[in-house]
Amino acid sequence: MKPAMSDTSERPRRWIDLANPTRFVALADRIVPWMAAVSALLLAAGLYLGFAAPEDFQQGTTVRIMYIHVPFAWLAMMCYSLMALSALGTLVWRHPLADVALKSAAPIGAVFTALALATGSIWGKPMWGTWWVWDARLTSVFVLFLMYLGILALTRAIDDPAKSARAAAIITLVGFINIPIIKFSVDWWNTLHQPASVFRMDGPTIDASMLRPLMITAVGFTLLFLTLHLMAMRTEIGRRRVMAMRQIEARRADRAQA
Repeated sequence: MKPAMSDTSERPRRWIDLANPTRFVALADRIVPWMAAVSALLLAAGLYLGFAAPEDFQQGTTVRIMYIHVPFAWLAMMCYSLMALSALGTLVWRHPLADVALKSAAPIGAVFTALALATGSIWGKPMWGTWWVWDARLTSVFVLFLMYLGILALTRAIDDPAKSARAAAIITLVGFINIPIIKFSVDWWNTLHQPASVFRMDGPTIDASMLRPLMITAVGFTLLFLTLHLMAMRTEIGRRRVMAMRQIEARRADRAQA
């Protein structure tokens, strides 16, 4: 019985160990190459199957942009949700890597949101006859993009790390109210954007020949996001270590002069 009890008691300690930046960087170094490789394989397979899938009877070959637009839109919201959890980690649990995770995810989320808006416009032009309409879904996603930019600007405008972390966490949590608005906007208001067709109570409305490549590319882009996020966190930890070393050297120089 002792080995089993020992293994159980070790599990919380392993999670606590990941709060150590050195151990986290070591873990990231090991898994990033594998995640990048799996992501590349899934994206290649998903895009190949997407181009091989039949055309839509209404949208024709234009429907193929769905295989990148939909994952971009999903990840734009998922990334912000991850930032909101990181904000809670900063304010409530004071996790040492929570602020690193939030600030590392913000630029990646901004890029995915911009790509979702761009591909959506390309898709909407032949379908709606216009590049842009101020309907609830498109407007709320555009607001999400502005929120990403605002968080990026805020974190760079405040020099004090503690104040920057707290301000970014508060703004992120306040802005999280926009995520359910994006999700349910097509149900709450009359919009041009089509309603949910994958995650529905009565099941997906997309044919399996199109749903399979869509889900494969979605998983591939999700792994790509996680890979980029881990790499960005690793870089941010290194940057903070360099800044800390410079501050220590500056203090030593001041003491030597005194």
